[in-house]
Amino acid sequence: MKDLYWDPFDKVIDVDPYPVWRRMRDEAPVYRNDRFDFYALSRHTDVDGAHLDPVTFSSAHGTVLELMGPEPMNVGQMIFMDPPTHTTMRVLVSRAFTPRRIGGMEGTVRRIAAGLLDDRVGSGGFDYVQDFAALLPSTVISELIGVDPADREEIRHAIDEALYIDDEKGMINDVAFAARIKLHTYFSEQLEARRRNPRDDMMTALIQAEVQGEGGTRRLSTSEAADFTNLLVSAGTETVARLLGWAGALLAEHPKARAELVANPSLIRNTLEETLRYEAPSPVQGRMTKRDVELHGTTIPAGSKVLLLTASAGRDERKYPDPDRYDIYREFDSHVSFGHGIHFCLGAGLARLESRVAIEETVRRFPTWDVDHANTVRLHTSTVRGYAKLPITF
Repeated sequence: MKDLYWDPFDKVIDVDPYPVWRRMRDEAPVYRNDRFDFYALSRHTDVDGAHLDPVTFSSAHGTVLELMGPEPMNVGQMIFMDPPTHTTMRVLVSRAFTPRRIGGMEGTVRRIAAGLLDDRVGSGGFDYVQDFAALLPSTVISELIGVDPADREEIRHAIDEALYIDDEKGMINDVAFAARIKLHTYFSEQLEARRRNPRDDMMTALIQAEVQGEGGTRRLSTSEAADFTNLLVSAGTETVARLLGWAGALLAEHPKARAELVANPSLIRNTLEETLRYEAPSPVQGRMTKRDVELHGTTIPAGSKVLLLTASAGRDERKYPDPDRYDIYREFDSHVSFGHGIHFCLGAGLARLESRVAIEETVRRFPTWDVDHANTVRLHTSTVRGYAKLPITF
């Protein structure tokens, strides 16, 4: 096993990490990296089990390797919280971010998707990520949360900058940090305005949400509501953009499957689940152990950084027969690409809705397309994997 090596920063491995992950599952299911001081779990059973045990595998120290440290982060973001704080926060935001509210967005999503794609009909080609997949979720979320139409272009630009990846510093860079501060300030001001003059939007629902506890009625502070809104904007935009990029690439690579979607759009729901399993947009999540953990004959000490390899779990043959085959008809009960347990992605319903409608509207206008592979650009961070640019021709 001396030649077995993986870390989430290696861009060469990241082009096709699946052979390395297969070896990790087989030879080192509890993998140790001394260089960056972490353990990694690669089998589906272990990744899923860690998601379902937040008492042992804590999120409070961060979920991104380069941010993780010995002390809890205390930054106000729900994804970096453990119970009971996380439990209360999740209940509160769930009162505003309801399935009914999300389901009611389908007409809006379809209108936005159609508008973006109609402009490309007859063009001969366009960048499926930059011109569509990245624009759709940021525009949808702006409408959902209630960004004023006059502010939407500025906010969309700020969202782009908040997701900026520096070649040297990755996600942790001055451009992204400044944009996140700008968004937090904007959302805080808008939330305060909703306290004075409520509207029919999600920002109003967030500041009106309440839960009864031992100490009385609990509501979100303006800062907490702004933190969640910021999280929804950044995580929601990133996940959908990468998922749609993978779908665009994989359907070009599998033209028979694409033709079947054109003939029968009801297959699109399962196609998206298979895409999430096959190429998880967020392939790695970090946790910190709160006690010693014994797995596969290896002891992971308390206070250790552990990376959960979601994308490896999706290709585990112990869970999925013939896992390296992309099969839009595959029958399976679940995957972990949106997490599991208390940190299951709260925006999964919105991501699925946006992606389904996006593919429906795409194949309706463009039944065939090819990827201009010479001009694709891959996006790589320690937690995100996919296409930054996916030029297609038709």
